[in-house]
Amino acid sequence: MPMKPYPLLSTIESPADLRRLSRAELEQLVVELRDHVLQSVSATGGHLSSNLGTVELTVALHYVFDTPHDRLVWDVGHQTYPHKILTGRRDRMPTLRQLGGISGFPRRDESEFDTFGTAHSSTSISAALGMALASKLRGESRKTVAVIGDGAMTAGMAFEALNNGGVANADMLVVLNDNDMSISPPVGALNKYLARLMSGRFYSAARHGAKQMLKNAPPLFELARRLEEHAKGMVVPGTIFEEFGFNYVGPIDGHDLDSLIPTLENLRGMSGPQFLHVVTKKGFGYKLAEADPVKYHGPTPFNPAEGIKKPASPSKTTFTQVFGQWLCDMAAKDKRLVGITPAMREGSGMVEFEQKFPSRYFDVGIAEQHAVTFAAGLACEGMKPVVAIYSTFLQRAYDQLIHDVAIQNLPVVFALDRAGIVGADGATHAGAYDIAFIRCIPNCSLIAPADENECRKALTTAFEQGHPVAVRYPRGAGAGVAIEPGLEALPWGRGELRREAGRASAGRRIAILAFGTLLYPALAAAEKLDVTVANMRFVKPLDTELLLQLARTHDALVTVEEGCVQGGAGSAVIEALQAAGVTLPVLTLGLPDEFIEHGDPGKLLAGLGLDAAGIEQSILKRFGAKLELVLRQAANNG
Repeated sequence: MPMKPYPLLSTIESPADLRRLSRAELEQLVVELRDHVLQSVSATGGHLSSNLGTVELTVALHYVFDTPHDRLVWDVGHQTYPHKILTGRRDRMPTLRQLGGISGFPRRDESEFDTFGTAHSSTSISAALGMALASKLRGESRKTVAVIGDGAMTAGMAFEALNNGGVANADMLVVLNDNDMSISPPVGALNKYLARLMSGRFYSAARHGAKQMLKNAPPLFELARRLEEHAKGMVVPGTIFEEFGFNYVGPIDGHDLDSLIPTLENLRGMSGPQFLHVVTKKGFGYKLAEADPVKYHGPTPFNPAEGIKKPASPSKTTFTQVFGQWLCDMAAKDKRLVGITPAMREGSGMVEFEQKFPSRYFDVGIAEQHAVTFAAGLACEGMKPVVAIYSTFLQRAYDQLIHDVAIQNLPVVFALDRAGIVGADGATHAGAYDIAFIRCIPNCSLIAPADENECRKALTTAFEQGHPVAVRYPRGAGAGVAIEPGLEALPWGRGELRREAGRASAGRRIAILAFGTLLYPALAAAEKLDVTVANMRFVKPLDTELLLQLARTHDALVTVEEGCVQGGAGSAVIEALQAAGVTLPVLTLGLPDEFIEHGDPGKLLAGLGLDAAGIEQSILKRFGAKLELVLRQAANNG
C-alpha cells in the first residue's frame, strides 16, 4: 500500500529543517508524524504503542536542542521511530527491522543522530553522564539529554547513574517518560504553570541566591531546604530525584507542545543536573493502541483501519506457550514452585500463571540482577524458583548467576527464551552466548531441547534437579511435534540416536551431533548425505557415552548448534574427546564470531549455513571428496 502524502513531514530531512517551523506548523507536523509511524509499523511490524506515545516529545527535543551537536540518548530505543523519521531515515522506514534495512533501535553506525546504541534498558543516564563529562573535560559547550522510560527506572543501573550524576555536577538533562500513569487533574494548568515556574530563570536564581545566603546560617538553611522539599512534594513526586542532586521539574503533559517546549527551553539554559518528568500515554492518537497498548506493543503487519485480527487458522504452538502451560501444570502439582520474571510477563508466557497462581508470581521489574538473587533467596528457604528470562537478558545477571546461585548450588531453573537467532530485533536481543557462558560455570547444567514436546520434558527434568539448570529454547514455533500432556522427564544427561547411516557402511562415516532445534535441518541434510544423527539434548552434562560410541564407529563428527561456536557445544565435544584421548576430525557449525544482524530468522539461518542445505554444503566442503565417492558407490550398488 503506498504511503500517504505528508506535505509538511516530507520537507523535513533533518532536525535543522524542523527548527525552522513555526509553532503552528509543529502541531501539523505532529499529526503527520504520528500517522507516518502508524502506517509504517502496520506495514512492516515493529514497536507501535511506545512510538505513538513519544511523537510530541521527540519533536520538542529536536526543536529545542541543537542535535546532533547536543547529544540525545534514548533508553532501550524501541520508542525512536519518530526520531528516525525526523533524522533522515523517513524513506527507509519500509525496510525497518528487515535484513539489510534500518534497525528498530538506535545504532551509531546508522546515523550521527544515534549518539549511543541501545536496546537493553536503563543504560541512558550512565551513557549521557559519560558524554556530558567528556564534553566538560574537552572544554566543549553542548547539552546532553537522556530519555528514560518509567519501566527502565526500576533497574538499579539507572539509580547508580543518578547517584553519580548528582555529585558529578554535569550539565545534563534526564527526561523521565512516564507512560504508565494517566494524566490526572494535578497534571493540568496549575501543574504546567508550576513546571514552567520551577524551570524558569527567576526561580532558579532566587533559589540559588537563597541557598548561598542561608549557608551562613546552617540551621536556617536546613529548615529552608526541608520546607522547599515538602512544598514541592505536595504537588510533585520529585523528592527522591532532588536527593540525588538533580533539580526536579514536572510532571508535565508529554503530549502538549505548549508545555514541553517552554519547559525544555528553560532547562536548556540551566547548568548542572536537571530532571524533567513528562507523562505520556502509550499508543496515543490511535484508539486501538490506547485501549490495549500491550497488544500493540510489537505487532506483526496489520491493517490500521481494522486493527490486529486473530489469524484465520490457528498458528503453531510456540516454545513460549509450551513453557507457560508447563509452568501452570507444574505449579498445580508442586506448591513449592514460584515464577519470576524481570518485567517480561507477556513475552515469557506467564499471563495464565499469574492469573492462576497470583501469590506465587513475581514480576520484579527490569531488574535482572535482583531477579536472580531473589530466586536464590527463595531457594534457600525451600522454594523451587523458575526464572523466566530471555537469554540475552540473563547476560545482565551473570555475576548473580555465578556468585549467588551456582556457588551455593541452589535449585533454580532458568527458562531461557529467545535462545539463538531472534530475527527482527537483531544483535542486541540474540541469544548467542548462553551455551558458552553457562557451561563453564560449576554446578550449572544446560539442556537444549529439539522440539516442543522435548522442551516440556526438559523443563520437568530441570525442575526435578537439586542444582541450577537452564533450559534454552528459541523464539517462535518449532517442528510442530505433538505435545504430550504429562510431566514426564528426560533421562538425565542422555542423548538419543535419531538416524544411523545406512548405505555408507564402508568408507567415510560421519555423525552429526545436534544440539537443540537444529536437529531437524540436520536430519534433512543427513538424508541427502546418508550420515548418522544424534540428538544430544544436554550440553552439560554432555552424554560422553553416546559421544564416544559415535567416535568409535565413525571417521568424523559434525556438531550443530544455534549458539556461538567459540566455547559452545562443539567446544564441549572436542574437550570431551581430548579428555578421553580420542583424536578425530570435528567440524563445528554454529553462529560465527560476529554480531548477527536483524532480519527474517529463516533467511538469517540460511545465510549462516545453518539450514539443511547449508549443513549439507559445509559437510561436503570439509569431507566432500571421500564422502561423495562413498555416495556414488552406494548409488551404483543400489
